[in-house]
Amino acid sequence: MNDTTFNKKRLAVAVGLLLGTAGLPVSAQETSQTEEEPVIEIVEVQGIRGSLIRAMDIKRSTPGVMDAISAEEMGKFPDSNLAESLQRITGVAVSRSNGEGSEITVRGFGPSFNLITLNGRQMPGTGFTRSYGLQHLSSEGVSALEVYKTGKAELPSGGLGATVNIVTAKPLQRPGQRYSFMAKAMHDSSVVEGDDVTPEIAGIYSNTFFDDKFGFAASFSHYQRDFQRQQANIQGWQANVDLPEFNEATMIDPRAVDEEGNRIGNHFFPKDMNYGIDNVENDRTNGQLTLQYAPNDDMTMTVDYTMTKAVVGLQSVGWGIWNEFGGNINGYELDENGTAIYADIGGNDGSFTAFRETTEVEARSIGFNFDWQVSDDLKLAFDYHDSSNEIDNGADDGMGSNGQIILGSDKLITKIYDYRNGEIPHAYIQWQNGTNELMPGEIDSNFSQFIHSPGESTVEQLQIDGEWFNSYFDIPMAAVKFGVARTEQTMSGSNAWSGLRGGPGFNPSFPEIFPDSMFIRHETGSFLDEFAGGGGDLMPNYYYTYDFDEAIARQMAFLTEDVVGADVYVPNAYFDGIDGESFVEEVTNSIYLQTEWEFEVADFPVEIMAGARYEETDVTSTVRQRVEQQVNWVSASEWIMQYEQGGTANYLTQEGSYDVLLPTLDIRLDITDELQARVSWGKTMSRAPLGFLAGGRALSGSPKPGARTGAQGNTGLLPFESTNLDLALEYYYGDASYASIVWFKKDVDNFIQTTITETTIDGLYDIYNGPRYQQAIADIEGRGEQATSTAIFEQMLANGHGNADGQIEPDSTDPLIVWNVSQPNNTDGKSVDGIELALQHMLGESGFGFNVNATFVNGDVEFDVNSLTQQAPLTGLGDSANFQAFYEKDGLSVKVTYAWRDGYLLGVGQAQGSADAPPQFFKDYGQVDMSVNYDVNDNLTVFFEALNLNNETEQGYGRYEEQFLFARQYGTRYALGVRYGFN
Repeated sequence: MNDTTFNKKRLAVAVGLLLGTAGLPVSAQETSQTEEEPVIEIVEVQGIRGSLIRAMDIKRSTPGVMDAISAEEMGKFPDSNLAESLQRITGVAVSRSNGEGSEITVRGFGPSFNLITLNGRQMPGTGFTRSYGLQHLSSEGVSALEVYKTGKAELPSGGLGATVNIVTAKPLQRPGQRYSFMAKAMHDSSVVEGDDVTPEIAGIYSNTFFDDKFGFAASFSHYQRDFQRQQANIQGWQANVDLPEFNEATMIDPRAVDEEGNRIGNHFFPKDMNYGIDNVENDRTNGQLTLQYAPNDDMTMTVDYTMTKAVVGLQSVGWGIWNEFGGNINGYELDENGTAIYADIGGNDGSFTAFRETTEVEARSIGFNFDWQVSDDLKLAFDYHDSSNEIDNGADDGMGSNGQIILGSDKLITKIYDYRNGEIPHAYIQWQNGTNELMPGEIDSNFSQFIHSPGESTVEQLQIDGEWFNSYFDIPMAAVKFGVARTEQTMSGSNAWSGLRGGPGFNPSFPEIFPDSMFIRHETGSFLDEFAGGGGDLMPNYYYTYDFDEAIARQMAFLTEDVVGADVYVPNAYFDGIDGESFVEEVTNSIYLQTEWEFEVADFPVEIMAGARYEETDVTSTVRQRVEQQVNWVSASEWIMQYEQGGTANYLTQEGSYDVLLPTLDIRLDITDELQARVSWGKTMSRAPLGFLAGGRALSGSPKPGARTGAQGNTGLLPFESTNLDLALEYYYGDASYASIVWFKKDVDNFIQTTITETTIDGLYDIYNGPRYQQAIADIEGRGEQATSTAIFEQMLANGHGNADGQIEPDSTDPLIVWNVSQPNNTDGKSVDGIELALQHMLGESGFGFNVNATFVNGDVEFDVNSLTQQAPLTGLGDSANFQAFYEKDGLSVKVTYAWRDGYLLGVGQAQGSADAPPQFFKDYGQVDMSVNYDVNDNLTVFFEALNLNNETEQGYGRYEEQFLFARQYGTRYALGVRYGFN
């Protein structure tokens, strides 16, 4: 902990104590200085304790219910990741991406319900979402995070759960030269193929010139992390598939039976089972430049620029089984919920996959702010910014897309799925070679595919704000804030798919394509070894890897009759054009009025803030999509959509509009100098996900039986509107100690439910179960053989139904395909309520302290796992708790934190799930982090960090815990670094 002495004017001192280094919530604003005022000398407490004091002061003095996190000192935020810092706040839980905090859930409302602003400015989301990825922004240039849990008329709309304002450093707020530079070496215990040690460097510099009239601040950071993610996955569960006639010798089904002996209740089987290893390289570069000019004490002009470039490179290997649509079941064991925990399944295949992708995110924001103290009673602020966020999954220079190649075999007897022991399901194959292991010489080509789906979001925003201080009228109204704003937000994206190349289908006739020497065999000894049943106990206990580039080059060379082993390939040449393109424009005009009142009731000081915000929004959606022609059955396990060639693209433009009125009322009562009571009432709103607003219809390009799905947008969706009530009691009993309890209730209207409708489309005929398909089944069963999908496909070819390419095309004798097309629609209202508890305590002058908080939420928004009807639950709803203990004295600080989040609904719908839109649940998660800092002197600090010390893993499931969906294993991350600065 360092103590720094400096001079400030009286008003600056008041603002500094209130906000620390933070800015005002609506726009970056400066404090006027009057030369006649006396200079006041204060001592600013830095370090953990100073950070907690400043955050507590912000919370205490701000109307409504809010929390804050302040930088411990310039360039040193409590966590290197902003999302992981936010999880320390009561009511905030974190969603993780690649083992790092990325998005937040507040009071049970997920990322799409929360608004992220940068210095009061609305930021664009990534891709087709409104969610701003906090993991892409460095914490070095951030001075504070403000979390507003109740509405304010002055805040931009969109934060139904909360509005989070990221406040960056401004040079004129703290004149003089200040700087901080940091470097650290990081090691991720999971890394295998990347660098064992990767760097992170960051710095911030701020200075003022010309009698503090001009200020300059710049910050930068570069971060690299190499790691490995190990995972097991099931893409989805199929409900009520056809079961063979019950046989007690090969089938166990404990479900009850009715009077006629029929089983009562649903049953569920897994669509597949696969395992994978992802080797990831993550590079992120941030930069921010801020220029300020104050020609006099009444005017301040600010220009700032923020940029982020994040590149994630992924090379993956995978292996597993494919169960198609639930047919060919020979034996099974169900539990009492009807979930298959064991299945013996015939047909289909086992395979080994190589995947490569480079995703690049580029975000930038440029803004201008003019703050003018017109008179002692009137202040005006003008703020404009233009921000964008681009994402491109085709940043790989060699491909211009992401690429996947699947090799394997369908020469099997049966596949076994077994989830009766351990935390990881086992899935092994009895091959026709008489063993449970496929040999390299038996591995054939299935297919490869390439996908390119870039997207961009932009926000252009103009805000004009004013504040009038009442010095004329003898009434308790202290101030009036008012303002207007216009926000133009766009989202655009396209998708191109190569189709399946290199077959599809296994072809053993050309073994020279992939020589045995190309495959490397591995044991599963360290794979998912944090889970019971993983590691060497896993079945299968082996897998093959192969070089992605070599496999693609050999396949492409064979297809083009070139030299086998050619190393040049151009997958983009196989794109037939853009499959679909979407553009959404959303324009919002708003106006607000907010009043502040101060008076006493029976000698108790009372402060009231009352206001309202009115907004009008217009939405325009333009969609371009290809025209579907027919669905071909191209191999035993692959069905591919064919599109009209050379035809005119189909354009569709749709419009929507709505308006909202958002009143707010905050009351704060000072019961004693230490005890405060708060009541907050008001309305907040959150707009529908941008992707939902894109009209038009898209059908699956790979419509296998049981997965004939489509999606259709709805430009007319109304926003979620919530009527909120908060009751809070806060006790501030020390300079950095307090306790609080908050009860909250949210009644939300216009919940969005994704409705699935069975639809047929003229001209799209279904080979499956058509007369030729049924004849093939009869031919196979007539020989006493099992009619697996492979056998049916081969029989139809033998019956003369294949084309010149060995594919089966539909004809008019086939029935129309039944598509399950989903579309979002507004539905009824729902309620959520909960309690937040927080305690922050310093143990005198011992240097020890701790804070602990917990949030308990509930409501009528849960998913009914026993119902197969379509539902509109609230994702992310769940309890959470955080604990932090620290010691800070004589230059040494040690901090240990534990963040826990209870299990919650991750989403509705599974990638290969049945049409009833089954759920995805995330199991509870708790992570331990630690940091140690030692001040060598007033300027130099050395530190050590350890993240995920307990090596926590991630797990997910479907309707019941026995319906395994995923398990992920990362590792512990360590960092050793130095920081040098002058504050």
